[in-house]
Amino acid sequence: MSASSPLLSANLTVDYPGKPGVLREISLDLQPGEILGLVGQSGSGKSTLALALMGLLPHKGAAVRGELMFQGEDLLRKPEAQLRAIRGRRMSIVLQSPLTALNPALRVGTQLQEAWRAHAGGSREECLTAVRTALQSVSLPAEYEFLRRRPSQLSVGQGQRVLIAMAILHRPALLLADEPTSALDTITQSEILSLFAELNRKLGMAILYISHDLPSVAALCHRIAILHDSRILECGTPQRIFESPRHEYTRRLVAALPKVSFRSDARSEDVPIPEEALVDTYGE
Repeated sequence: MSASSPLLSANLTVDYPGKPGVLREISLDLQPGEILGLVGQSGSGKSTLALALMGLLPHKGAAVRGELMFQGEDLLRKPEAQLRAIRGRRMSIVLQSPLTALNPALRVGTQLQEAWRAHAGGSREECLTAVRTALQSVSLPAEYEFLRRRPSQLSVGQGQRVLIAMAILHRPALLLADEPTSALDTITQSEILSLFAELNRKLGMAILYISHDLPSVAALCHRIAILHDSRILECGTPQRIFESPRHEYTRRLVAALPKVSFRSDARSEDVPIPEEALVDTYGE
């Protein structure tokens, strides 16, 4: 993969048995070190896309067609054994509910150590060092007392930070964050958004931030992609999306929101969208 190549480039169609076209020719590029926001209403296919990128949809009976290039390799052509070596190490995901994503029977330290050993060898001390570093990166205590806690003894915000710590244990090139703040109160949401920005800045980690909350996406992301009716309608910088939306659906979204702040270092380039994707599907 050359220095100018996208970290991830996808062109995907997803069909479920009896429900074709859940996602239709989704075209998405993500550059190294970029935060790309994916915005769509409930049921638009955001989580389906995240699972497709992780190679997990076949386990749900879905068929994924097209091309999924990640670090120069087409993941759709790889067997499951090779995908398992990529998930969690080179590409990780943070889900929206820590109470369901964490194993309630296992202590926090045990779950973090298992996540480490799934993709790395080394001594027990190396494992513990990696766990402590990950916890410190998300502003959680790396102390024995905290590691002995079970998920039920954590606040929702702490649980979400544990999930993020698990996802970054191996310093993946790409982090998928699927509605990571939807279960949090407003203050904790702001803290988690700041955490993602810090991880991106310090680790150079690319992030696909999936949300229905357009203002938070505008504050965090370099670019925003709008997903509606199984397609990506347009993609551009936050400023362009808010000031010059090209699609009627995006214009309606923007019109319904108060004034928002954009991140100051948003990427200047837009991603070209095929003309057929710009057909007004609102109300179909």
